[in-house]
Amino acid sequence: MIKKVDFHLKELESMKSYPCDLFYIGDITLLRGKKIAVVGSRKPNSYARGYTAELTSKLARNGAIVVSGGAIGIDAIAHKNAGAKNTIMVAATGLERRYPAINKNLIAEIEGQGLVLSQFRENTPSHKYNFVLRNELTVALGDVLVVTYADEGSGTMRSVEYALAMGKKIYVLPHRIGESEATNRLLKEKKAEAIYDIDSFVEAFCGVNIEGRDGDDFLSFCRTNPTYEEALKAFPKRVFESELLGEIEVVNGRIRVLT
Repeated sequence: MIKKVDFHLKELESMKSYPCDLFYIGDITLLRGKKIAVVGSRKPNSYARGYTAELTSKLARNGAIVVSGGAIGIDAIAHKNAGAKNTIMVAATGLERRYPAINKNLIAEIEGQGLVLSQFRENTPSHKYNFVLRNELTVALGDVLVVTYADEGSGTMRSVEYALAMGKKIYVLPHRIGESEATNRLLKEKKAEAIYDIDSFVEAFCGVNIEGRDGDDFLSFCRTNPTYEEALKAFPKRVFESELLGEIEVVNGRIRVLT
């Protein structure tokens, strides 16, 4: 059931204009939690997919609420790996529809366990500018913004512009030359800080100590549903070992985690 948020959110005062309306489906109490916005390209490389999965999974396990825009690519990876009950999706359409349709099952899961928000009334057409407004709301909700992959001229960089205007800290993954050139430029211009150690970042943001620090980067990567070739390239030794141990299987040329 679509409901209307009936209380003031101080975080949204940083927007150019406080939303006239804010509608939701799901667990409204998530708005009270410690939130972090995680966004990025619709076509990230395997490196960004893997580390986005690890980052959002560990953030959620340590008490953070992951906020993103529900798009394919980085957004969907962030929502999925945080777990539906630990994520807020900000929609660019009215909540009577699940957009994009390719993520309809994920969105339905978030509606049931997490929270889906929209500043648009039912049956609002999906104008291009609505996605820009969606980005502003996503950034405003997060205490900081994390961009794990972005090319120059991409829609993700509108989110960066909002974060800079709001005075929010921006974090990015360090990438090789020629990859994610927009985030590399942010680092060069000292407009963002690099996340060199996932555990250290999570500990600092969540205010916890991660006991053991024994997360499995390989399985986190595999949960992004990479192709078999991508997995072999990134973790050549672990692929065969995990297949034998029954941790993963290959379905239609893609890796699926079984554990």
